[in-house]
Formats: sequence, C-alpha cells, structure tokens
Amino acid sequence: MDNLAEIVMGRKSVRSFDGNPISDQHRKALEEYIKGISNPFGIPVEFVLLDAGEHGLSSPVLTGEQLYVTGKVEKKPYADVAFGYSFERLVLYAWSLGIGTTWIGGTMKRELFEAAAGVKPGEMMPCVSPLGYPAKKKSVREVMMRKGIGADSRIPAEKLFFREQWGQPLTQADEMAEILELVRWAPSAVNKQPWRILLKDGVYHFYEKKDKGYVSEATGDLQKIDVGIALCHFLMGLEEQGMQAEVTVRDPGLEIPNDAEYIVSVAIK
Repeated sequence: MDNLAEIVMGRKSVRSFDGNPISDQHRKALEEYIKGISNPFGIPVEFVLLDAGEHGLSSPVLTGEQLYVTGKVEKKPYADVAFGYSFERLVLYAWSLGIGTTWIGGTMKRELFEAAAGVKPGEMMPCVSPLGYPAKKKSVREVMMRKGIGADSRIPAEKLFFREQWGQPLTQADEMAEILELVRWAPSAVNKQPWRILLKDGVYHFYEKKDKGYVSEATGDLQKIDVGIALCHFLMGLEEQGMQAEVTVRDPGLEIPNDAEYIVSVAIK
C-alpha cells in the first residue's frame, strides 16, 4: 500500500453501496492479500468471503452490499487483539483498491453469518464487513449514524498518548507524531477510541481503557479488538518509514487507572 496516511485519513466506514459486485481483478487481489496477513501474536485469523445473495446475508444498516468478509479465530488469550490487527490490515488494503468496508459486530443475524462461515466450537467470529464500491450518495440512515457517533471526530492526542506517566501528554513535537496521528484516527466501536499509549524508557506500552458492555461470548472484547486496530496502524506506520519494532507482552507494572488494562509493548529497534 502506498501513502498509508492518505489511506487512513481518507477512509470512511461505508454503509451505502452501489449494488455492483467487485471486479474479478479486485477479488483476486483481496484473496491473494488475505493469504499473507499475519499478526504479532502468531494467532491465525481465518478470513472467509461470503456472497450475500447465496447465503441470505444482510444487515439493517447497509444498502446495496453484495459480498461480505468474515474472520474466525480460536478463543484464546489475545485472540481479540490479533483479530483486530489482522482484520484492519484487510480493511485498509480494501480501501486502497477503492473498496468500502464497515466493521459490524451486532447489527446482523449472527447465527446466519456464523453458519455460512463455518464457525466451529472453540472459535469466535467477532465482526464481519461488507465489501463493495461506495454509492455516490449516502443513505439517510448512514448520515444519521455517522452524526450520532461523531464518526468524523477524534479524542485529542494529549488524552490518548502519554510520556513517562499516565496523564502526562506525549507532545506533538515528538518524532513519532505522524505515526501517532495514524493511531488517533483508527476506527473503533461507536468511536470510543479505547486505546492509550504510555511511552516509558523508549518503549510504547499499549493499554485498553475499558468501558462496560463491550464483552460477549460471541464477539470477545470489542475494545481489545479496537486496541488491535490501533496497534495495526502503529506498526504499519513504522513499516512505511522503514523502522523495525519488537513486540512483546510483558506488563511493565506502571501505575495506571483502575479502568485501564495493559495489552502489549512495542520497542523500536
């Protein structure tokens, strides 16, 4: 993908599609890209493309969709974070091709999607997404949904990214400002942006700022998925700039609020 910032900043969730199937060329490109998707946790995420008409799939928040992609992952520690990371890589690649997506975790008949995707015991299918070309005009429902969740706004950086201690802002003058801006604009469930990053002794520690009501047996922890999305933007930003990173899961034991949970650490080599 060229110009990650342009892709991240330009991407919008799409709920109104033009009703046309994606081209054979784009479908083959997606299928090929999916084969190479991995995540820092080594947890396989299996993607399945599903024809909406063939399987009777739909969502009340969508119009004109012809194709869906689902992801399945074994229920285990860090499965949610790994899913978010892997699924976002696909979402960004799709947008680079001009293909619209939107993360859907609840506004669908989940049992139909799980049956079509072949979800097995011990697996979960946290989210699905339509894949298609955006309609020229958004539906009224889509316009209202975006307005309702403030989809085009984000929490200020000083409330998301800290240096040395929780709550002490990591200033925009930092050399990582551009990459952190990619993180700030990552999508999240109802735009809650539950990720926090604390830079301590040169290591970027990722945390989940937890809200109630985002965990279920079917989806896992949706806010951990969101942290995985943020991590994806961070690491892809480093990749684009030719920087290497070491990802570890070792809680540094820093002082954090009661509603925060350590997720992962990234050291830049």
